[in-house]
Parts: sequence; C-alpha cells; structure tokens
Amino acid sequence: MDEVSAGAPRDPGSSAPERGKGGGLRRFLRRMASSKAELEAEELQKTTDDEGATPITDCAERKRHCVAGTLRTVTLRPRGGAPALEAELYDGTDVINLVWLGRRKIAGIDPGRRLRAEGLVSLQDGRKVMFNPRYELRGGS
Repeated sequence: MDEVSAGAPRDPGSSAPERGKGGGLRRFLRRMASSKAELEAEELQKTTDDEGATPITDCAERKRHCVAGTLRTVTLRPRGGAPALEAELYDGTDVINLVWLGRRKIAGIDPGRRLRAEGLVSLQDGRKVMFNPRYELRGGS
C-alpha cells in the first residue's frame, strides 16, 4: 500500500472530496441558491439547538417538551364559550400551536416574537398543541 503524506497533491482522477478546502465556497453557493425561507428555517434551527430546546418535529405526543422558535400568528378564539389565545410557534422544522385557555391577551405574545415554551404536547386534529404552556420571551423580534 502506498503511503501518501498530508501535503501530497490529490490524485486528479479521485472522486473523494478534499476536506478543509472549498468548504467556504460550498457554503456560499448553497446560501446563494437557497430561498429566504430556507435560510430563515436554518437559522431558527440553529437558535433552537443553542437554547437546548427539542425540535418540534421530534416532539412526541403525551410527553413534556421544551420548544423554542418564532411566533407566526396570534389569534383569539372562543373555545366552548371561553376565550382562548392561540399562537403558532415555528422553529424551522415544524409548527406547534400554543393555547392559553381563558386568556384574551398576553403582553409580549405577538407575531414575530421569539419565545421558548415548555409543556405537555398533545395532538388535536392532526396538529401538535401545547395547552397553557410555561413560556419565556426571548430577545429580538
């Protein structure tokens, strides 16, 4: 078997990728070819990982989870005659509905706001839902 030093030139016929070289160019080209939504989703996923939250895609039904992301929509809907504030949280992988029963408004719960929420995940009409979650508002909007 031939021994090749780390500084030796790569065989031009080899299909093995060069490690450490061109990585920046590949990232740049990928970012240029990606849509704005894809880039935002990627950034949200990175932030979620940094906060130690579970990706919404990985949240199992009837388990407690901590999720983090950006609120897409906030609406007031009556549930059985009582008010309920609903917010859709997106983390770059999936969405989860956060529902606060008996609330018409919560200061700081606005579309575009970053939020971290913790609670029991359930499924309702095929969608992930967290009722009355504990929440923590995050910087930036």
